[in-house]
Amino acid sequence: MDSEVISIAKELAAPIVEKKGLELFDVEYVKEGKNNFLRVYIDKEGGVDIAECGDVSEELSQQLDELDPIKEPYFLEVSSPGAERPLKTQEDFASNIEKNVYVKLYEPIGGSKEYQGTLQSFTNNIAVINYLDKTRKKQIEIPYEKIAKARIAVVF
Repeated sequence: MDSEVISIAKELAAPIVEKKGLELFDVEYVKEGKNNFLRVYIDKEGGVDIAECGDVSEELSQQLDELDPIKEPYFLEVSSPGAERPLKTQEDFASNIEKNVYVKLYEPIGGSKEYQGTLQSFTNNIAVINYLDKTRKKQIEIPYEKIAKARIAVVF
């Protein structure tokens, strides 16, 4: 059911977002406590503002009301994926070369399950990350299928 809701929401949101010159980053349908949330993440170069989120939300809400694919009560949230956006696909990795990333692995590689550093390259399903081990610069090659979670990491 959840994947069906996500699929329908993506189909409805994609043309709305495209028409406004935005990118549909992700859609999720989750239960938190007693409440259900349909979350639609939109983006564009330089980020999106609250007015753009509101416009997409208003149009998408009308279409969802007409089609009524979700029978239980839910909240619709349209927002930016944020500065520490997740890297969910191989395309996400390929388009974020030279950015600082945080990667959590299913099993240790090089003695650790977590790395934070600069994504040097992503080719042949291998992420190459330059990172600091105390004060020494090191490099690690991580196969894509070993990555449990990844996101952009903001450094202050």
